[in-house]
Amino acid sequence: VAGLPKEITVSSDEMIEALEEPLQAIMEVVHSILERTPPELSADIAENGICMTGGGSLLYGLDRLLSEHTKIPCYVAEDAISCVAIGTGKALMNLSQYASGAVFDYRRGDYYEEP
Repeated sequence: VAGLPKEITVSSDEMIEALEEPLQAIMEVVHSILERTPPELSADIAENGICMTGGGSLLYGLDRLLSEHTKIPCYVAEDAISCVAIGTGKALMNLSQYASGAVFDYRRGDYYEEP
C-alpha cells in the first residue's frame, strides 16, 4: 500500500550530503554576525563561547563544526529545546522594553538603551 510509513536506513555519508548545504549556510551566517559584532561583545563571546539553543543545536557534531569554523568554543545549552521557548516568553513579557530599543544586560541584571 503506497503512502504508508516505512523504515529506511540512512548512512552517515547520506546525512552529511543532505545537510552539507544548510550547514554551510549556517556557518556563513554565524561568520557574518561575528564580523558585525561590537568589540565589547566579541570579547565576551571569545571568553564565554557560543551557546547553541534549539532543536538544531542537538545535531551531532554541530558544536564541534561551529567551533572549528569560528575558532571560538561552542556548547549546547543544558535544555536546548526548552530554553528557546523560555527566552521567547521572557521577551514577550518585556516587549515594551524591547520595542523602545532597550536591551537586557544579563551581567547587570537590567535593561539599558542602546545608543
